[in-house]
Amino acid sequence: MDFIKPLGRQNQTSVTEFVLLGFSVDPKEQTLLFALGLLAYLLTLTGNLAIITLIRIDQCLQTPMYFLLSYLSCTEICCISTTVPKMLWDLLLGDKTISFVGCRLQMYFFITSGSMECVLLSAMAYDRYAAICHPLRYTILMSRKTCWEFLASSWAIGNVNSIVNTALVFSLDFCHSNEIDHFFCDIPPLLQLSCSDTLVSQMVTFTVSGCVIIVPFCLILLSYILIVSSVLKIRTAQGRMKAFSTCASHLTVVSIFYGALMYMYIRPSSSYSMEQDRLVTLLYVIITPMLNPLIYSFRNKEVQGAVRRALRKNRW
Repeated sequence: MDFIKPLGRQNQTSVTEFVLLGFSVDPKEQTLLFALGLLAYLLTLTGNLAIITLIRIDQCLQTPMYFLLSYLSCTEICCISTTVPKMLWDLLLGDKTISFVGCRLQMYFFITSGSMECVLLSAMAYDRYAAICHPLRYTILMSRKTCWEFLASSWAIGNVNSIVNTALVFSLDFCHSNEIDHFFCDIPPLLQLSCSDTLVSQMVTFTVSGCVIIVPFCLILLSYILIVSSVLKIRTAQGRMKAFSTCASHLTVVSIFYGALMYMYIRPSSSYSMEQDRLVTLLYVIITPMLNPLIYSFRNKEVQGAVRRALRKNRW
């Protein structure tokens, strides 16, 4: 099958399909990677679906924080389902090709879900700020309308960011090679693969994606500065620890997610190393979605209580 076809007079070639090189060509290593990837995917689906189900059925979890957490779990499922099933298919059958349209759709949905997660994490930081700094006004600041506005904003920002970046990347010419040195269609490896001048694309991608990543991060940072300032005014050490404990799970998730994301997208293209990038990408594509349910359940007494109530109900 021809993956690259001529463009007539222009003496160039146009890519019609891509090949995802992935992690390894060793069959033994591919088998191990498939088993680990499948396990991580199943754990992620199970954990996040369990969180969503608990929040839906338990009355004690019908609060703004858990409303946002349920949609964060939905976003995690979408993010990992965009990339990992194709990776597992490639490892199992060795068919590493992906169509031009399939690659574009994969990038679109991946960027959308990643952008939505940035906004949702900042909304959850605002929720903690409202609960700790303004407890008497919490129900007003985090009304049901506000929660839906946060959700709508995350969807809108995610789609705009995705449309701009996807349209920009796939308006470039891809010729001579169709091999993507990655396990899914991401912006950096496709920019490296293009035979067009990518300077403008890199600048626009850096600016647009940078805003979507940095602005929510700055809002998270501001929220926690105000939280720390408020908590330090609490007289008792026990009260301060109790206030900080409500933020521990969120801070852990933010640290892992944003650490990997900023390393990937907020840096000069000259510093890209695809071998390192594939490993770092695993943090926010697979590891973070898998760990989120564990982080929020093991370090959250309300979720633990909901699990116990659900188990008792099932016994009867």
